[in-house]
Amino acid sequence: MNDVRPMIDVRGARKAYGPLEVLKGIDFSVARGQIIAVIGPSGSGKSTLLRSINHLETLDSGEVWLDGVLVNQRLPGRAFERHINQVRQQMGMVFQHFNLFPHLSVCDNIAIAPAKLKGIDKASARKLALTMLEKVGLADKIDAFPARLSGGQKQRVAIARALAMQPKVMLFDEATSALDPELVDEVNLVMKQLASEHMTMVIVTHEMRFAAEVADRVLFMADGTVIEEGTPDELFTQPKQERTRTFLRKFLSA
Repeated sequence: MNDVRPMIDVRGARKAYGPLEVLKGIDFSVARGQIIAVIGPSGSGKSTLLRSINHLETLDSGEVWLDGVLVNQRLPGRAFERHINQVRQQMGMVFQHFNLFPHLSVCDNIAIAPAKLKGIDKASARKLALTMLEKVGLADKIDAFPARLSGGQKQRVAIARALAMQPKVMLFDEATSALDPELVDEVNLVMKQLASEHMTMVIVTHEMRFAAEVADRVLFMADGTVIEEGTPDELFTQPKQERTRTFLRKFLSA
C-alpha cells in the first residue's frame, strides 16, 4: 500500500510579533517528491512560514508535520531539544547568506555535521563531502577555504552541506537573492538538478521564471495569508485573484 501522507503538512499556522500578525492561519501541504515555490511581496510572511517548518520560528498556534511526525509538539526542555535536533537532521535548509565557517575548509564545512551527529569517521566524511561536491559541481574546491570562493560557489557549498545529512526535504529561503546576477544561474542549476531527482523542496523565491520552470505548485502569499495557489501555468498565466494579478504585473514589468 502506497504511503499517501504529505511529507510536509502545515495546519493553521499563526505567528505574530506583538500586534503584527505575520502568519494568519496558513494551511498547506507538500507531497513526497513535490516542489513548491512560495512567492509574494516583501513582508508577506514567506520566510517566517519556511522557518516555522523546522522550528527556527516558533508558531503561536498551529501544527507542522514532517513525514507523519509532529515537529512542534509540546515536550519538556531536554526532551524537546532532542526531538527537534532529530527532526532538523531530516530537513536541509539553505539561507540567503551562506553561513559557512570561514576557518574550516570546504570539506570540513560539509563533513562536520555528519561526523558529529552520525559519528562517521574522517575518511568516510571526506568521501561523503566529495560526493556532495561532485553533485554541485565543485569537487575541485574540496580543500579550498570560503574566502577563496565566489558567492555562487559558497551557496553551492551550503547546498552540499545540507545534502550531506541526506535530508527528506530541502528548504530554500531566497537562496539567490544575495548573489550577483551572473552567479544566480549556477545555483539555480543545482536546484533544478535536485528537482529532476524528485527531492521534496519548498523554495521561497523572487525569481518568477525559475519558479515557473521548477515548481509543481506555486503559492502566492500576501499579508500573512495564502492568497492563491496552483500550477505555474495556472498562477502565472491565469491568476484568479486581483491581488495576484497586481503583484505579477508589477513584478514582471519591473
